[in-house]
Amino acid sequence: MNVLVIGANGNIGKILVEKLQETDNNTPIAMVRKKEQLENFKEQGVQAVLADLEGSVGDISQAAKDADAIVFTAGSGGNTGADKTMFIDLDGAVKAIEAAKDANIDRFVIVSALGSQQWLEDPRPEWLDKLGPYYPAKFYADQWLKNSGLDYTIVRPGLLSDDEPKGKIKLAKTLVESGEITRSDVAQIIIESLADDDTRKKEFDVINGDTKIGEALKGLE
Repeated sequence: MNVLVIGANGNIGKILVEKLQETDNNTPIAMVRKKEQLENFKEQGVQAVLADLEGSVGDISQAAKDADAIVFTAGSGGNTGADKTMFIDLDGAVKAIEAAKDANIDRFVIVSALGSQQWLEDPRPEWLDKLGPYYPAKFYADQWLKNSGLDYTIVRPGLLSDDEPKGKIKLAKTLVESGEITRSDVAQIIIESLADDDTRKKEFDVINGDTKIGEALKGLE
Protein backbone atom coordinates (compact mmCIF):
# COMPACT_ATOMS: atom_id res chain seq x y z
CA MET A 1 0.00 0.00 0.00
CA ASN A 2 1.31 3.43 -0.93
CA VAL A 3 0.63 5.73 2.02
CA LEU A 4 0.74 9.51 1.64
CA VAL A 5 1.86 10.95 4.97
CA ILE A 6 0.69 14.55 5.30
CA GLY A 7 2.80 16.21 7.94
CA ALA A 8 5.70 13.85 7.23
CA ASN A 9 8.24 16.31 8.65
CA GLY A 10 6.43 16.50 12.00
CA ASN A 11 7.25 14.49 15.10
CA ILE A 12 4.75 11.70 14.50
CA GLY A 13 5.13 11.93 10.73
CA LYS A 14 8.87 11.22 10.76
CA ILE A 15 8.40 8.16 12.96
CA LEU A 16 5.53 6.94 10.80
CA VAL A 17 7.53 7.26 7.58
CA GLU A 18 10.40 5.30 9.13
CA LYS A 19 8.09 2.58 10.42
CA LEU A 20 6.31 2.29 7.07
CA GLN A 21 9.67 1.81 5.39
CA GLU A 22 10.34 -1.14 7.69
CA THR A 23 7.11 -2.95 6.74
CA ASP A 24 6.84 -5.42 3.87
CA ASN A 25 3.53 -4.23 2.47
CA ASN A 26 3.68 -0.43 2.70
CA THR A 27 5.54 2.34 0.92
CA PRO A 28 5.51 5.84 2.45
CA ILE A 29 5.13 8.97 0.36
CA ALA A 30 6.20 11.97 2.40
CA MET A 31 4.25 15.17 1.71
CA VAL A 32 6.20 18.26 2.76
CA ARG A 33 6.00 21.97 2.03
CA LYS A 34 9.69 22.92 1.78
CA LYS A 35 12.23 21.88 -0.85
CA GLU A 36 14.92 21.16 1.74
CA GLN A 37 12.53 18.76 3.51
CA LEU A 38 11.83 17.10 0.16
CA GLU A 39 15.53 16.57 -0.46
CA ASN A 40 16.09 15.23 3.05
CA PHE A 41 13.51 12.50 2.55
CA LYS A 42 14.80 11.63 -0.90
CA GLU A 43 18.28 11.22 0.55
CA GLN A 44 16.77 8.67 2.94
CA GLY A 45 15.33 6.75 0.01
CA VAL A 46 11.78 7.95 0.67
CA GLN A 47 9.50 9.08 -2.13
CA ALA A 48 8.52 12.67 -1.37
CA VAL A 49 6.17 15.23 -2.87
CA LEU A 50 5.83 18.96 -2.43
CA ALA A 51 2.47 20.46 -1.45
CA ASP A 52 1.21 23.04 1.03
CA LEU A 53 -1.92 22.67 3.15
CA GLU A 54 -2.46 26.38 2.71
CA GLY A 55 -2.48 25.86 -1.05
CA SER A 56 -5.23 24.36 -3.19
CA VAL A 57 -7.12 21.09 -3.02
CA GLY A 58 -5.84 20.41 -6.53
CA ASP A 59 -2.22 20.66 -5.40
CA ILE A 60 -2.81 18.14 -2.62
CA SER A 61 -4.77 15.86 -4.95
CA GLN A 62 -1.86 15.89 -7.39
CA ALA A 63 0.55 15.04 -4.57
CA ALA A 64 -1.68 12.09 -3.67
CA LYS A 65 -2.00 10.67 -7.19
CA ASP A 66 0.16 7.59 -6.46
CA ALA A 67 -1.29 6.88 -3.02
CA ASP A 68 -3.69 4.16 -1.89
CA ALA A 69 -4.28 5.75 1.52
CA ILE A 70 -3.73 9.09 3.24
CA VAL A 71 -2.62 9.68 6.81
CA PHE A 72 -3.05 13.22 8.14
CA THR A 73 -0.56 13.85 10.95
CA ALA A 74 -0.09 17.57 10.31
CA GLY A 75 -0.52 20.20 13.01
CA SER A 76 0.27 23.86 13.41
CA GLY A 77 2.29 23.27 16.58
CA GLY A 78 2.13 24.91 19.97
CA ASN A 79 4.00 28.09 19.05
CA THR A 80 1.68 29.42 16.37
CA GLY A 81 -1.36 31.66 16.60
CA ALA A 82 -5.03 30.90 16.21
CA ASP A 83 -4.90 31.63 12.49
CA LYS A 84 -2.37 28.86 11.80
CA THR A 85 -4.35 26.43 13.93
CA MET A 86 -7.43 27.04 11.80
CA PHE A 87 -5.51 27.05 8.49
CA ILE A 88 -3.65 23.78 9.20
CA ASP A 89 -5.59 21.72 11.74
CA LEU A 90 -9.03 22.51 10.29
CA ASP A 91 -8.81 23.99 6.79
CA GLY A 92 -5.78 21.88 5.89
CA ALA A 93 -7.49 18.71 7.04
CA VAL A 94 -10.63 19.54 5.06
CA LYS A 95 -8.56 20.19 1.94
CA ALA A 96 -6.78 16.87 2.40
CA ILE A 97 -10.11 15.06 2.75
CA GLU A 98 -11.46 16.71 -0.40
CA ALA A 99 -8.19 15.91 -2.19
CA ALA A 100 -8.59 12.26 -1.25
CA LYS A 101 -12.04 12.24 -2.85
CA ASP A 102 -10.70 13.97 -5.97
CA ALA A 103 -7.92 11.39 -6.25
CA ASN A 104 -10.32 8.47 -5.64
CA ILE A 105 -8.55 7.47 -2.43
CA ASP A 106 -10.99 5.89 -0.02
CA ARG A 107 -8.81 5.18 3.03
CA PHE A 108 -8.05 8.11 5.34
CA VAL A 109 -6.54 8.09 8.83
CA ILE A 110 -6.38 11.32 10.85
CA VAL A 111 -4.54 12.06 14.09
CA SER A 112 -6.83 14.17 16.26
CA ALA A 113 -6.72 14.85 20.02
CA LEU A 114 -8.07 13.01 23.03
CA GLY A 115 -11.49 14.27 24.03
CA SER A 116 -12.05 16.52 21.02
CA GLN A 117 -15.32 14.69 20.24
CA GLN A 118 -16.76 16.23 23.42
CA TRP A 119 -16.49 19.80 22.09
CA LEU A 120 -20.25 20.29 21.63
CA GLU A 121 -21.32 18.53 24.81
CA ASP A 122 -23.34 20.69 27.18
CA PRO A 123 -21.70 21.21 29.51
CA ARG A 124 -18.41 20.30 27.89
CA PRO A 125 -15.33 19.46 29.96
CA GLU A 126 -13.67 22.69 31.12
CA TRP A 127 -10.20 21.57 30.05
CA LEU A 128 -11.24 21.67 26.39
CA ASP A 129 -11.26 25.47 26.57
CA LYS A 130 -7.63 25.75 27.66
CA LEU A 131 -6.07 25.47 24.20
CA GLY A 132 -8.02 28.18 22.40
CA PRO A 133 -9.06 27.14 18.89
CA TYR A 134 -7.20 23.81 18.95
CA TYR A 135 -10.08 21.62 20.08
CA PRO A 136 -12.82 23.10 17.89
CA ALA A 137 -10.43 22.82 14.92
CA LYS A 138 -9.87 19.14 15.64
CA PHE A 139 -13.57 18.52 16.31
CA TYR A 140 -14.83 20.07 13.07
CA ALA A 141 -12.08 18.46 10.96
CA ASP A 142 -13.10 15.08 12.36
CA GLN A 143 -16.77 15.81 11.67
CA TRP A 144 -15.95 16.71 8.06
CA LEU A 145 -14.11 13.41 7.69
CA LYS A 146 -16.96 11.42 9.22
CA ASN A 147 -19.39 13.02 6.77
CA SER A 148 -17.10 12.61 3.76
CA GLY A 149 -18.06 9.08 2.80
CA LEU A 150 -14.43 7.96 3.09
CA ASP A 151 -13.29 4.90 5.02
CA TYR A 152 -11.89 6.83 7.94
CA THR A 153 -10.12 6.05 11.18
CA ILE A 154 -9.87 8.86 13.74
CA VAL A 155 -7.06 8.37 16.27
CA ARG A 156 -7.32 10.68 19.29
CA PRO A 157 -4.11 10.32 21.33
CA GLY A 158 -3.52 11.69 24.80
CA LEU A 159 -0.51 13.75 25.83
CA LEU A 160 2.31 12.85 23.45
CA SER A 161 5.73 11.80 24.69
CA ASP A 162 9.05 10.92 23.08
CA ASP A 163 9.58 7.93 25.37
CA GLU A 164 10.46 4.50 24.02
CA PRO A 165 7.42 2.70 22.59
CA LYS A 166 5.53 0.55 25.04
CA GLY A 167 3.49 -1.42 22.52
CA LYS A 168 0.49 -1.50 24.83
CA ILE A 169 -2.46 0.86 24.92
CA LYS A 170 -5.87 1.60 26.37
CA LEU A 171 -8.54 2.87 24.04
CA ALA A 172 -12.25 3.60 23.96
CA LYS A 173 -14.65 5.70 21.96
CA THR A 174 -14.40 8.08 24.93
CA LEU A 175 -11.89 7.51 27.71
CA VAL A 176 -12.87 8.71 31.15
CA GLU A 177 -9.28 9.58 32.06
CA SER A 178 -6.44 11.41 30.39
CA GLY A 179 -2.91 10.07 30.07
CA GLU A 180 0.22 9.90 27.97
CA ILE A 181 1.10 7.93 24.86
CA THR A 182 4.37 7.74 22.99
CA ARG A 183 4.57 9.15 19.49
CA SER A 184 6.05 5.85 18.36
CA ASP A 185 3.01 3.98 19.64
CA VAL A 186 0.72 6.41 17.80
CA ALA A 187 2.62 5.70 14.59
CA GLN A 188 2.28 1.95 15.17
CA ILE A 189 -1.46 2.34 15.80
CA ILE A 190 -1.76 4.09 12.43
CA ILE A 191 0.09 1.29 10.63
CA GLU A 192 -1.97 -1.43 12.27
CA SER A 193 -5.18 0.50 11.60
CA LEU A 194 -4.35 0.65 7.90
CA ALA A 195 -4.03 -3.14 7.87
CA ASP A 196 -7.12 -3.86 9.97
CA ASP A 197 -10.55 -3.55 8.38
CA ASP A 198 -12.09 -3.49 11.87
CA THR A 199 -10.82 0.08 12.25
CA ARG A 200 -12.73 1.43 9.25
CA LYS A 201 -15.38 4.01 10.15
CA LYS A 202 -14.09 3.98 13.74
CA GLU A 203 -12.85 6.68 16.13
CA PHE A 204 -11.21 6.34 19.52
CA ASP A 205 -9.32 8.03 22.35
CA VAL A 206 -6.06 6.27 23.16
CA ILE A 207 -3.33 6.36 25.81
CA ASN A 208 -0.67 3.87 26.85
CA GLY A 209 -2.12 1.00 28.82
CA ASP A 210 -1.97 -2.77 29.30
CA THR A 211 -3.32 -4.21 26.03
CA LYS A 212 -1.25 -4.96 22.94
CA ILE A 213 -2.03 -2.59 20.07
CA GLY A 214 -3.41 -5.19 17.67
CA GLU A 215 -5.57 -6.78 20.35
CA ALA A 216 -6.96 -3.40 21.44
CA LEU A 217 -7.85 -2.47 17.86
CA LYS A 218 -9.69 -5.77 17.39
CA GLY A 219 -11.86 -4.85 20.36
CA LEU A 220 -13.15 -1.63 18.79
CA GLU A 221 -16.92 -1.22 18.74
